[in-house]
Amino acid sequence: MSLKRSMGLSNLIFYGTGTILGAGIFVVIGEVMGKAGPLAPLAYAAAGLVAVFTALSFAEIAARVPTAGGAIDYVEKAFGTTWKLPTTAGWMLIVANIVSGATITTGFVSYLDSFVNVPGWMATSGLVVLLGVISIAGMKQSAWFMTLTTGVGIVTLLVILWLTRDSLMAWPGDFAASLGEEGGGIGNAGALSAIFAGAFLAIYSFIGFGDVAQTAEEVEDVKKTLPRAMWIVLIIVFLFYLAVSAALGGRDDIDRIAGADAPLVYAATRDSGFPALPLAIASLFVIVNGALTQVIAASRLLMDMGRDARSGTPEWLGRTNETTNTPIIATLVTLAVVLVLALFVPLGTLASGTSLAILLVFITVNAALWKLKRQDQPDDVPNMWMIVPILGTVFCTLTVIGQIVLWTTGIGSG
Repeated sequence: MSLKRSMGLSNLIFYGTGTILGAGIFVVIGEVMGKAGPLAPLAYAAAGLVAVFTALSFAEIAARVPTAGGAIDYVEKAFGTTWKLPTTAGWMLIVANIVSGATITTGFVSYLDSFVNVPGWMATSGLVVLLGVISIAGMKQSAWFMTLTTGVGIVTLLVILWLTRDSLMAWPGDFAASLGEEGGGIGNAGALSAIFAGAFLAIYSFIGFGDVAQTAEEVEDVKKTLPRAMWIVLIIVFLFYLAVSAALGGRDDIDRIAGADAPLVYAATRDSGFPALPLAIASLFVIVNGALTQVIAASRLLMDMGRDARSGTPEWLGRTNETTNTPIIATLVTLAVVLVLALFVPLGTLASGTSLAILLVFITVNAALWKLKRQDQPDDVPNMWMIVPILGTVFCTLTVIGQIVLWTTGIGSG
């Protein structure tokens, strides 16, 4: 059974913006600040450079192959079933989405703990149940929920930027000092290591455009709507990442921000006198949004794997409910794994694992578009320059190699 096309341009923009901001700004930014300090905007800029070429590749290839299988079907279209590349890409992407969902769930529990004392296991389980109810109800219902929560999130970020405006203005001086320090501080080589370590975590903040592409079977006029949404979402989130990371990078308590349960709430309320509770509650809504998107993306991939019976994937994973038009069984399986990971694996480890898995998928997607463009160029899809998938492949590969070097030298694990 196919999925129902019920999402327009505005729904897709809010869907993509919500999932990217929910994961990147509200959950992982503390980890990025801990790695890069005042250099965090450069870390986000570097991550954006890696991401933008792959995002452009997604914009074209998703219009060429508009299916819920995403990277699975892109790779199969380009390379066939050689070396089981489509199945491998599919499982890597499923892992990335599920681990990302667990990452955001862990972030939700941290934010909740900043203003109310609830046992971690109880908060985690409650969120997973909520995600299940919303995602099973239907894509249209999920999209409207995301539209509402994304609007709340954008307003919240604007309030946070206003409350941290003094540190935002102070950031250029701190940035210059960090680059110029000698000896015990961040020196030249140390600056590059800090930026790269932060950038690898920050790449996690951009993975949502892959989730946007996976809605292709549920988008109206997909070949026009999806690429436009991709561009708009990237611009919105990139500007927010740079502004918010600069505002935090201009403070003198970055270590406390990095260790805070709710880094943005802490930074915005510590000196301003603004009450923490409204910001914490608003942040929770956006975080739920991000987690919901990851669950939906992973369940659609599992559905596609089961529907096509790839490498022995059980057929029952591919079934959709006739009433809700959603893959209920695949959703429940996804939620069960998210619950286990969120309960037992630390946030930083989850984010790093997601980044590595998604980068490997991005490499295969860029290579697939390069191969397809060499074969033909349909008139009814965006026509990216050939250099786009090439640079996407190169940047993603270099980032994986660089992170392996950081891990082996111990720099990226601190």
